[in-house]
Amino acid sequence: NGFKSAKLSPFVCRMKNGEYVHQGTAHKIKKHYLGDSAIHGLIYDATFTIKDSGADNEKAYVTLAYNYNKKEEGFPFAFSMEVSYMLSEENKLTLITKVTNTGEGEMPLSDGWHPYFCLGETVNSLKVEFNSKVMIEFTDGLIPSGNKLPYSTFNSFKTFGDTFLDNCFVLENFEAVACSIKDETTGLQLDIIPSASYPYLQIYTPPHRKSIAIENLSSVPDAFNNGIGLITAKPGEVYTFTTAYQLKTL
Repeated sequence: NGFKSAKLSPFVCRMKNGEYVHQGTAHKIKKHYLGDSAIHGLIYDATFTIKDSGADNEKAYVTLAYNYNKKEEGFPFAFSMEVSYMLSEENKLTLITKVTNTGEGEMPLSDGWHPYFCLGETVNSLKVEFNSKVMIEFTDGLIPSGNKLPYSTFNSFKTFGDTFLDNCFVLENFEAVACSIKDETTGLQLDIIPSASYPYLQIYTPPHRKSIAIENLSSVPDAFNNGIGLITAKPGEVYTFTTAYQLKTL
């Protein structure tokens, strides 16, 4: 329900009609749909195995592994994935994803996360800031139109209030925190710090407004069709995606 903390891969968010063409061949996704769109990739419910884990005085970590090869789902390509979670000092959680094309040909690839965050009773009381000045324009079906729009509402901390978002934003400065949310009542602040491997930020506020989804993405939605941020993964190549979350007290 809500794809809470789901891993998004090999495509992110929505794919229009669940259809795409790769190197002249048409494919149709046969997994989960919302309306007319296939959504959130193919491995959100996959069972990973523990490859490695450990802890010392500075950090604790676990690395999980999964191999995909399910041609019947409309993605006839093979890949392996390793996901590492590392909790280090100062309440910092770093997530590293490594995707390897284990097939014989090139394959399309996008990667992302779908975590939700709750710092207080409701998102209305949050103060929100993210370092984007560009929003991807969506159609009514939440598919990118191909246009970009200026957006500056949360370039500095501002009370979220009754703002509703289900939008994708372009990140600009990877030396800075991409997004911060804080609740002054609970005295908590969360900073989200992706690498340049995640140049897009999708933000979604569910109707209950008890939490907010802040998703790091390697591409915009429907990238298999629009090509914006899409990776053409070569056989044997490893593609790495990194983001971090740091929790602070005010």
